[in-house]
Amino acid sequence: MQDNTAVAASQPKNHASFNDRYEFHDYYQVDELLTEEHILIRSTVREWVKKNVTPIIEDYAQRAEFPVHLVKEMGEMGLFGPTVSPKYGGQGLDYISYGIMMQEIERGDSGIRSTASVQGSLVMYPIYAFGSEEQKMKFLPKLASGEWLGCFGLTEADHGSDPGGMVTNFKDMGDHYLLNGSKMWISNSPYAQVAVVWAKNEQGVVHGLIVEKGMEGFTAPVIHNKWSLRASSTGELVFDNVKVPKENLLPGVKGLKGPLSCLNNARYGIAWGAIGVALDCYDTALRYAKERIQFDKPIASFQLQQKKLAEMITEITKAQLLTWRLGTLKNEDRATPAQISMAKRNNLEIAQNIAREARQILGGMGITGEYSIMRHMMNLESVVTYEGTHDIHLLITGMDITGINAFK
Repeated sequence: MQDNTAVAASQPKNHASFNDRYEFHDYYQVDELLTEEHILIRSTVREWVKKNVTPIIEDYAQRAEFPVHLVKEMGEMGLFGPTVSPKYGGQGLDYISYGIMMQEIERGDSGIRSTASVQGSLVMYPIYAFGSEEQKMKFLPKLASGEWLGCFGLTEADHGSDPGGMVTNFKDMGDHYLLNGSKMWISNSPYAQVAVVWAKNEQGVVHGLIVEKGMEGFTAPVIHNKWSLRASSTGELVFDNVKVPKENLLPGVKGLKGPLSCLNNARYGIAWGAIGVALDCYDTALRYAKERIQFDKPIASFQLQQKKLAEMITEITKAQLLTWRLGTLKNEDRATPAQISMAKRNNLEIAQNIAREARQILGGMGITGEYSIMRHMMNLESVVTYEGTHDIHLLITGMDITGINAFK
């Protein structure tokens, strides 16, 4: 007879003691720069996060499990590829709408936002921008709805910041391509039905290939023992003489321009997402400081705690204005890769600093799963590195303002 008690105990569950009391903070009335649609989107996604993400995410993170059931829900919410045309399952929204979505999702958890970013910016975007009409019709609607999950294969074990050194390659075999190599640190890969993989042809030119789950020789091993993004699924992509149909080659781009343009879209979303983490940590610390009594009064009355909180909201406000302006430029197709790098780097740095200060305000309680701060801190250690490391983004800005390439 099955032990139902043991079965129930093994299942991730709602964290009954976790009450999501989050409130949005807008010190400079940036909302006045948004449309009614933007504010409605934010409210809708926030309520979904409060109802479906924050009550369960601590348990999933503790167990290092991916809440795969959220994929279909995110598809139903229109969180995958919202800027894609409705013809292919998207919503045709602007980039500020997309950023707001990423902010609200990451306020819940960076790993869940990673799932949405990869799906929209790294899988759907290259198919939408560089794919054939047949590819768009075949893949985009199922990715948009969450029926299929996708992943993006660029990084290799020995080639991260320098993707041009990749060794994954494919050969023209007449009626198909033969793909060999491997990719590392790939979000979504163990659950993905579709992988957009960047590899070199026999002339050394980078192209994008759509590799589908079930193709012989294609495997996606899980990466275990992560201390960061524990509620996100991360793995490898391994290609051992995989036969890829010729119609799965992305025809609209060649060279590193393809994957780098995808990364620009993803980095843009991350810049918004980092504000979500910062806001969540600030909101938690502010409420705790008002309620925690020491020496017969709330700790919010002490100068050092006020200093921490005042500096947090100042940096959040600066990031909100920076990112809103970037979104406006993105809508006008005027945002440069260097501008996106600046926002990603700045917002990750302030989010990390705010998370650490918030943890200090909470004292010992800050390291527990009763609050989100320690989970955010661990997640940020990945976000500050992926999609371009903190140092690489600094050098991108340096190259942009001096005209001198420090990479070579």
